[in-house]
Amino acid sequence: MRIYTPHGGSLNYEPGSMAHRVFMTMESLLAARTDALLFESAFIADRFETFVGKPKGLARVIPNGIAESEFAPVEPQVDAADLLFVGEFRDAKGVDTLIDAIALLRHRGLAPSVTLIGDGPDRDMLAARAEQAGVSGQVSFKPPRPAREAFALGKAMVVPSRFESLPYIVLEAAGARIPLVATNVGGMAEIFGPYSDRLIEPNGPSLLAEALERILAETPEERERKARALADHVASRFSVSHMAGQVLQGYRDAIAARGHGR
Repeated sequence: MRIYTPHGGSLNYEPGSMAHRVFMTMESLLAARTDALLFESAFIADRFETFVGKPKGLARVIPNGIAESEFAPVEPQVDAADLLFVGEFRDAKGVDTLIDAIALLRHRGLAPSVTLIGDGPDRDMLAARAEQAGVSGQVSFKPPRPAREAFALGKAMVVPSRFESLPYIVLEAAGARIPLVATNVGGMAEIFGPYSDRLIEPNGPSLLAEALERILAETPEERERKARALADHVASRFSVSHMAGQVLQGYRDAIAARGHGR
């Protein structure tokens, strides 16, 4: 019995690139030897069908889920930054657009503090970019730490990604009632559901600056109302118990289908 979950990494390579062709060939070979494909998001399932082909066997979309304890609100520390990023420092995460957006806000007379938590190959480049943009005094780099500990270091979290699948860090932040500014990439609209109109297009410093200006102008009560509504939606669809139950059912159905085939 072979059950496989295609993830965002291989399916997010630029279509037409050598890396994309190699990984799509590997995905096709794996799919031919798999009894069931369990996708983590409808977005990835669609990309799989587009670039690999329609699955011939059992295929299900089973979204990631978070534990009940992760739906407890996280309050920002007294000295929390105005804005927070948590993740890898690499091109796909779009941190450069966040730095450029902060520079645009500075020209408008706004100077929010920003904490960037994480590590990655682009860290030095991003620090240099902040220096060149004249916002290094507003931007603080901090090493990785547990998600809920990181959430307390900012009043609102920014997810300026260029590529995603169904990121756990966004589910965790939504569950913890952290106000979010995020891009409409990958399965992000699946997470936001009825609130997907809050998402912005990726790779646009001007659009991001406008979204940041809006959230900075909101009252704490307005932020809390929006964060609570999103948390309630995430709790209804993205719990770890629901995910585990669906995965087990996927295994049962795959075993039954294989037995029927024999």
